[in-house]
Order: sequence, then structure tokens, then C-alpha cells
Amino acid sequence: MAASNRLLMGPLVGAIDQGTGSTRFLVFNAKTAELLSHHQVEIKQKFPKEGWVEQDPKEILQSVYECVEKTCEKLTQLTIDITNIKAIGVSNQRETTVVWDKTTGEPLYNAIVWLDLRTQSTVERLLKRIPGNNKNIFKSRTGLPLSTYFSAVKLRWLLDNVEEIRHAVEEGRAMFGTIDSWIIWSLTGGTNGGVHCTDVTNASRTMLFNINTLEWDAELCQFFDIPMVLLPKVRSSSEIYGLVKSGALTGVPISGCLGDQSAALVGQMCFQDGQAKNTYGTGCFLLCNTGSKPVMSEHGLLTTIGYKLGRDKPVCYALEGSVAIAGAVVRWLRDNLGIVKTTEEVEKLAAEVGTSYGCYFVPAFSGLYAPYWEPSARGIICGLTQFTNRNHIAFAALEAVCFQTREILDAINKDCGIPLSQLQVDGGMTNNKILMQLQADILCIPVVKPSMPETTALGAAMAAGAAEGVGVWSLNPGDLTAVTCERFEPQINPEESEYRYARWKKAVMKSMGWETSEASSNGNGDYSIFSSLPLGFYIVSSMVMLIGAKFLAALGK
Repeated sequence: MAASNRLLMGPLVGAIDQGTGSTRFLVFNAKTAELLSHHQVEIKQKFPKEGWVEQDPKEILQSVYECVEKTCEKLTQLTIDITNIKAIGVSNQRETTVVWDKTTGEPLYNAIVWLDLRTQSTVERLLKRIPGNNKNIFKSRTGLPLSTYFSAVKLRWLLDNVEEIRHAVEEGRAMFGTIDSWIIWSLTGGTNGGVHCTDVTNASRTMLFNINTLEWDAELCQFFDIPMVLLPKVRSSSEIYGLVKSGALTGVPISGCLGDQSAALVGQMCFQDGQAKNTYGTGCFLLCNTGSKPVMSEHGLLTTIGYKLGRDKPVCYALEGSVAIAGAVVRWLRDNLGIVKTTEEVEKLAAEVGTSYGCYFVPAFSGLYAPYWEPSARGIICGLTQFTNRNHIAFAALEAVCFQTREILDAINKDCGIPLSQLQVDGGMTNNKILMQLQADILCIPVVKPSMPETTALGAAMAAGAAEGVGVWSLNPGDLTAVTCERFEPQINPEESEYRYARWKKAVMKSMGWETSEASSNGNGDYSIFSSLPLGFYIVSSMVMLIGAKFLAALGK
């Protein structure tokens, strides 16, 4: 594109995409959805104890500032005028929980990440107060089962275990939020008038929000014993929340906010009932648009808010299937077993054999999420023979991601009654063509990948640019000329797909019931290795840990 044309290209919209592994700032042309520039900074995860996963909120915030400044510098080098950036959207890792001091702006503890397992004892204690230990007792209000996954139990743990937070609550200094709230509050002034808000999609992942009334639920807050004064104001996903108060984009409105999976739903333009997308990142998240009424799953899925694109616009609901370990299994092969040096090498190894040769890998490193919600499960590799080598293990790892997606898709088809005709996909793992072809084969339907894979950031940008008072972005899919797609058609017969899937489900059954927590809790919410292993790409079951690494090393090196 010529420099003169770039100068005249018109309104731009920025998107902060704050994920589990990295932060990015991306800038799009509001008329075409063309990605013009971006910058990315990796975020460290901390593992202070078995099963604990934390991040530094200040590091997250600093990464946002750095990404914004670096992207603006890149745009200037491309002779693009940054004053054309008319709005900013925020997309964020959901459920990750932060508590900070509103008088100093300092976090009162590290952010507890969505994958963290420390709250298992908190969940069990809460279940004892529920008749029949029914973990679905609040599902009609929240769409969620009682689980370590959601923010309310993380906040309850912080209130129970961090004295500094208890004092701040007593003195009226504490604020709670998911990562979107922390970012928006900080960017809009922080201690100097920062806006303490969240949007409906993030609120719906806390277990404190009523997805029917679209308000914080006083009875739920009472059950978890969480003061409502801590909670941010809930807004729609597309409206002006406040203005950036410092840096290169001072004065630009922040006008879009969506949890990352909802942002991808919008970015994939799944605006019709029955449209679905699957995002392949650290975990795997399949969302299906169910329209204006919440559909309560009878097959292990979550009911969540898809989006609400304006204060006066209707809310749209979605069914969601959550897989804890997707891209993380590839990193585990690299970091723990050392059978690959780069994550990209897994595709090459898998391509060389084109089969797992009867080997099945269940990466239940943090238990199993949807549709099982089984915390006792642990990772297993089974079906090994003397012929098995690292190529087969690599293939089985990719197949595991696809089988987990198939389980979720089956559940969605049962709940909705209308089988999906195709699956729209996005996320970093979709660059792996072997994975995408495997996914089409195992689902027996086409897999459709947009040419511009940054759909999560695109969704946040769309929400921001379409907000009332900004109005520089059309949500009509036909107007976005930069979005084209690549299709992967099934290439195996359905009988073979069904046979492999049935074997996978047999392996899943063998992964269950490995661990219990009753005998090993020390009463402080801490668990020994026998009850709450850390994330899968750090430790798997003791069988694989003791035997598998040497076995695989001998096979592959």
C-alpha cells in the first residue's frame, strides 16, 4: 500500500488482547478489518506451589503499556497517523482474579489464573453447605457448575487466606476485578478517577452474576460471603467506558470489552443462532450462539453470555465447552519430555507418520473440563507398543485436541438439536495444517479458518468501533473485505472416524478417578502432589513421569 494511501485510509481501531501467555495490541482499519500493525509481549506464569498458577498484575499492566507504545511507533514508521485511532477495545483471559488497593493502585496479591487448582478445598467446603452436594445448584442463575474454574471461589480463597486483602476490605480500600477491570481502571486514570467496570461476558464467568437479570446476584454474593461493594459496575460489551489518561493514545475512548472467547465469537461474526467457533490456545473453547434465551445444557456444557453489543441492544447467549489443555500439551512435549525443540516441530513429526498407530493421549493434566467436569482425572498415554515412537506420540497429542473438541461438539448438537454443518476456528494452533485436517476428519464436517487469524482482537475492535459515540465500524459481515477463509474438508470415511473416537473415549474412562483430595488436604487449601498436580505441561501422572520420559527419550533420540 502506498504511503499516500495509508495516510488517507480513515478511521482505525485498536484492540488490547490480554491472554494467558501474552499481551498484544493490534490496530485494524475500521472499513476493511485489515490488520495494520501489532506488538506482542509474553507474560510469565508463576507456580509457587503444586497446582497454583499466578501472574503479576503489574507485569500485565506494563505489558499493555509497552504493546500500545511499540505498536504506535510501528504505525508511525509506516507513515500511518495514530490520531486516526478512534477507539480501543479490550479482550482478556477470563476468570483470572485480581484484588487491588484503590487508594494506592497496587495489587494486594498476584492474579490467580483461571487454571489454578488451589481452590479445590474451598469448593468442597462450599459443597457441604448445599443439599446433596449439588454442584449445579446455581446453574439456572449463572449457567455454571460450582468449580475451581470461576472467579467467586478464587476471590473467596483470597479473602480467607490473604490478611492484607481482609484489612483492605474492612477499610473500604479493596477492588475486585477480572483482568479487563484491572486494565480499564488503570488506563482510565487508576487512583485518579479510574473507571471500575466490567462487561456482561466477563461478569458471567464469576458465579456472582445472574445471567437472566444481567445484574450481580445478592444471594450468590451472600452464599460466597463476598461484599458487593468490591464488585465492578457491569456494562454492555460495546459502549464508551472512559478515556485513556496517559501515553500515545491519551484521550482515545475505551469502548469495547469482551472476554476472549466472546471476542472470538464476535470476530468470527457468529451472529446467527447455531453458528459456532472453536479457539485453539492454551486451552480450547468452543462457543455456539444460542440467541436471545439461555439454553441450559444437559450434557456438561456451560451457559454463558456471548455478547451485548450496546446498552440498548439485546443480550446474546452461548453454550460453551471448555477444554483445559490444548496448546499446552504441545508445550508439555517440548518442555517436559523434550521430544521436540519447538512447538512447530510437532506438526512435522506428526506428518511423517500420519497416524498414532493405536496410541491415545488424554492430557487431563488439570482434571477434565467439559463435558465431564471431573477433577480426579489425570493425564495418560495408552496403547503403547515397542513400535511406538515420538512421531506417534506427537500425532496422538494433536489428535487429543481434536477428540476433546469432538466431545464438546457432540454435547452442543445434543443440547441444540441441530447438528453443526461446519466449524469456524481460530487461535494460534490453527496454523498447524495437520491439526486442522485431523479436526475435519474427526468431526466429519468442514473446518473453516479465516485468513486473518486474529479474530479475538478483531472482535474487541469491532465492539469498540461500533459503540455509540464512536460509530466507525459496521457489524455487517459483508463490509469486511479483508476476511477470507480456508476450508479443510473431511478426508476419511465416517466409520474410521467413529472407531478412533470410540477408542479415545475408552482412554478417557481410564484417566478418571486417579486422585482424591480428602486425604491429602492440610486444611489450608494446600494440596500435596497426590491431590492437585500442577498444569499439565509441568507434571503428568506419576506413571508417565517415572517411566514415560525415559521410554520416549529412548524411542526418539
